[in-house]
Amino acid sequence: MKIVVEKKDILTGIQKASSLTSSKTGTSYLKAIWLEAKDDDRLKIMSTDSKLEFIGIYPAKVENPGLVGVLGKHFFELLKRLPEDSIVLYLEKESLILEQGRRKYKLSVYDPSWFQEFSSPPENLILWSGSILKTIINKTFFTIADEEEENLNYLKISSSPEQGYYEACGLNNHQFAMIKFQDEEISSLLGKEGILIAKAYLSEIKKWIKEEDIYIGINNNRLFLLNKEKTERLSVPLSIGSFPNYNSFLSKFGAEDNSVMKVNRKEFIECLQRLLIFNTETQRCSYFTFKENEVTIYTHGYDVGEAIEQLNIEFRGNLKKIVFPTKDLIEILNHFDSDTICVELTSEQEPAKFYTEDEIDKNYIVITTPVEVSEEVYYTEEETE
Repeated sequence: MKIVVEKKDILTGIQKASSLTSSKTGTSYLKAIWLEAKDDDRLKIMSTDSKLEFIGIYPAKVENPGLVGVLGKHFFELLKRLPEDSIVLYLEKESLILEQGRRKYKLSVYDPSWFQEFSSPPENLILWSGSILKTIINKTFFTIADEEEENLNYLKISSSPEQGYYEACGLNNHQFAMIKFQDEEISSLLGKEGILIAKAYLSEIKKWIKEEDIYIGINNNRLFLLNKEKTERLSVPLSIGSFPNYNSFLSKFGAEDNSVMKVNRKEFIECLQRLLIFNTETQRCSYFTFKENEVTIYTHGYDVGEAIEQLNIEFRGNLKKIVFPTKDLIEILNHFDSDTICVELTSEQEPAKFYTEDEIDKNYIVITTPVEVSEEVYYTEEETE
């Protein structure tokens, strides 16, 4: 193999490929990125961590075609430190030689017989919005359980009972997030049951996609994502399993006897950030007591002190008090963009729903569970007398 490439043409591809490779001891195949040069003056860069697969195709002047594997992270570290200029790559005995001007480097290689063919995408790909997929991941990721928790470590994307809509949701033991969207093309991809993507793969997908449109497809139970030019693709395995039925707790909302609080989101966040200072490892909560036009929020931490703040709100209902982890509330509120947040409260111990009534986040909800406390530690007017 012998090729001439421009550093600027391949650096991003090498970076993406090397990010999937392992730097630890283990299977040598998983440390490699594979460089394949063909007669059509293209260089194919490939890597896998045994589950995720990346392929990028970039311009190159191919003098001799061939296939070679090199240590991914080492190759990227060298490449990014070279000046912007042409690079010559060629095989010499059992090494890959990299030359640039008066610089010459000899890199160890892997035998081409170790190479395993990568998965192929379907012929019928769907053009979809990368911006929508990125938003879906951003809005749900924090509510998806860690990998070890069975049936809860997925992002689920499926059709919605609401005609013309699809929904993406994440669920862990105490939080749930769902965002709805409209897209006619995606129905053929999702099928009746929808798809499940493990949390472990979502970070890589998020890093790979941009705001522009992308092509997506499913083949052999793998999800394929291709850039608009189809020169780069990432594929991840889809999970096979059952996602919990979340309609049971969604049905708790909308009842007439539920309480609803409307509050300015920015003021709410700033208040909670101040109260968070008074939280400790053993006391992580804020305590809410409600009046018609005001909520009092109290927190305390041993060896730290206590804090009390009041916020103007709109409130209807009979709920008097409730407790939430302070940090959880801040995280939830930061995933909304609207000025005003609505919080529907079912009871002191049942889930609460965060949503908005304006256009910005109208198709987005987050549900979280309050904390049950055994002591009467809520702030009251009598305690200050």
